[in-house]
Amino acid sequence: MQLNGLYAISDEKLTPYEKIFDMLNLAILGGVRVFQLRDKNHSDNAIFDISKSLCELCTQKDVLFVMNDRIELAIAINAPALHIGGEDCDLKIARRRFSGKIGVSCYDSLKFARKAQAQGADYVAFGAFFPSATKPSAKQIPLDILQKAKEELEIPICAIGGISPENVFHLKNADMIAVIGGLWKNDIQKNAKELLKKWQRDEPFTK
Repeated sequence: MQLNGLYAISDEKLTPYEKIFDMLNLAILGGVRVFQLRDKNHSDNAIFDISKSLCELCTQKDVLFVMNDRIELAIAINAPALHIGGEDCDLKIARRRFSGKIGVSCYDSLKFARKAQAQGADYVAFGAFFPSATKPSAKQIPLDILQKAKEELEIPICAIGGISPENVFHLKNADMIAVIGGLWKNDIQKNAKELLKKWQRDEPFTK
């Protein structure tokens, strides 16, 4: 399972648990290669079964399953990957305890990304690059950080934040594009295909 391509992130409002399996299957049919389960409200016990089932589905479909923040749960369900933010967990500790892939949110900081790489991160994420309806308070960062990161880092780079078919062209220096609202609203499979198509174009998308 490679760290590249379209990276889907769940959202409790947009991907309710009673619909998430059908929605994820559509996203995978559209070309999603990485799926992150992000839940900020429920306990580990409350989402243990569904987390394990989603992890198993991803494994069957050759999609990388990523658990957001919850290192104990990630270990318990044998998740292949974990994503942590700068304040979620010390990367050194996580790296000692978790044997799978670890991604780290670096926001707008190349310094933090270099540190994460040195401490064993498998990929880093930067954003938000565009205004985000999911995280309206997220700081918008300049696009040129991707080129700088590409020049300085040896690990894959993920871009996140307000990504849509209309703006994804500008993120060509990213190895992965992480999407929430731009994927899960309306026609999921079509959204995924459009994002990938526009991301891989040689010129900007125009209506």
